[in-house]
Amino acid sequence: MLYYYAYTGHKVGLDRVKKAAAIIKELEKNGVECRLLVNDFRAGLAARDYGIADSITIETIQDIDAVAQIGNSVIIDSPEDDHGRLEKYCNEFKAVFIFRQEMQDQVRFSEQLLDGVAVDKTYEEANSKEKISRKLFFLNDADYDKVILNNASLFEDKGLELLLGHYFFVKYEDDLAKIFTQLHEPEEYMELIQSSTYVITSSLQTAFEAKTSGTCVYFLNLINQDESQLQYLQFNGIDVVETLDEIDFKKNCIDTSFNQLERIVQDILQKI
Repeated sequence: MLYYYAYTGHKVGLDRVKKAAAIIKELEKNGVECRLLVNDFRAGLAARDYGIADSITIETIQDIDAVAQIGNSVIIDSPEDDHGRLEKYCNEFKAVFIFRQEMQDQVRFSEQLLDGVAVDKTYEEANSKEKISRKLFFLNDADYDKVILNNASLFEDKGLELLLGHYFFVKYEDDLAKIFTQLHEPEEYMELIQSSTYVITSSLQTAFEAKTSGTCVYFLNLINQDESQLQYLQFNGIDVVETLDEIDFKKNCIDTSFNQLERIVQDILQKI
């Protein structure tokens, strides 16, 4: 059995779950039984929208061995401090894979480092489909600090539609409805990302998914991403902007292919 732990929550969103869903589905196609572990119950419910029917909720990275048994393999995608637990995992589990969180991350024990873009193949299939004329904004699945509302002047009178996040509060939605021309529910995520002509987002995973779908994508740097991440976006033809006034909605999109899903899956298959 292979367990995949993805760190999630109302402060960080669901980017890691979306990546996990893409990888788990490909692993299962290769005959690998894989179970998703999350540290937030709502993340497990949201994972169903991305094709993962079942998951297990644990508290933190330190609780992986409450589920996984000696001889199992685990994938960990989390920025949490493991408080020495990783060494125990490497000693007890058949294989341990860690997604690189920072460029400077190095192997500490016998774990295997993973990195790269992993996007569900559904988005590749949408690349050739006709798009609907829509300017869609998606910040992230979480906006705990009310980043959108605090930057309301950026979005007003721009003709933008807002895709809500799973962790948005109801009263907050009422305030957002005054800024955007239309609000869309989180359950519409995959359909809207694939079908919109323009997607503006502050989520790295969403930017890559939209680009894979053949959508014109702009990354609005509202959450101050690491400079190396911004350079990686630009390397893959995704423009990084600080304001919406920088966006040219008549610009032709650059068609690039950077989905590394198959390479990541093969790296895992070789070790389990």
